[in-house]
Amino acid sequence: MAIDIDVAKRRGERTIAARFTAGPGLTALFGPSGVGKTSILNMVAGLLKPDRGHIRIGERTLFDGAVDLPPEARRVGYVFQDGRLFPHRRVRANLTYGFDLADPGNRWMSFDEAVAFLGIGDLLDRWPHSLSGGEAQRVAIGRSLLAAPEILLMDEPLSSLDAARRGDIMPVIERIRDELKLPILYVSHDRAEVDRLATSVVAIGE
Repeated sequence: MAIDIDVAKRRGERTIAARFTAGPGLTALFGPSGVGKTSILNMVAGLLKPDRGHIRIGERTLFDGAVDLPPEARRVGYVFQDGRLFPHRRVRANLTYGFDLADPGNRWMSFDEAVAFLGIGDLLDRWPHSLSGGEAQRVAIGRSLLAAPEILLMDEPLSSLDAARRGDIMPVIERIRDELKLPILYVSHDRAEVDRLATSVVAIGE
């Protein structure tokens, strides 16, 4: 499934613009901090409205001159840099939140499948504050997968982790890319990370 993006957004004194088509695999939006990579993800997710352009996933239009789907209708999963788990919900409830958001007809992964895929069965009764950074990111990824996305957005999901935890999470991202075949738009400014994970690279801010 192709993701077709052609957007521009004025932010202060500069314009953030991107025009590319991303196919299956992991497409890295690569560039220095502050050039608008996260803003592009937010436009795809429906959290930031472009000034012009279009965003399409396959045959579905998420945004153009006439269409602007709300975030919950876009079928876009989003994994943030800091996980953003609900602190008042145990891990199980964080995961079922994603599952309950999905239209039953669109679900392609069960709760038990996600737990097994991510190896988080022993975390289900834990509170987010008790999780390590790597554990929290696994749960955040699971919540996104259970929302039945057609694409997954990942905004520097490894940047807040130490080297050992990054080493734990990279294989998870590779399995999503290779086994689940879920297209991923991935923001990073880490060249080594991009070289390992990306099947294609879009340079932003160059």
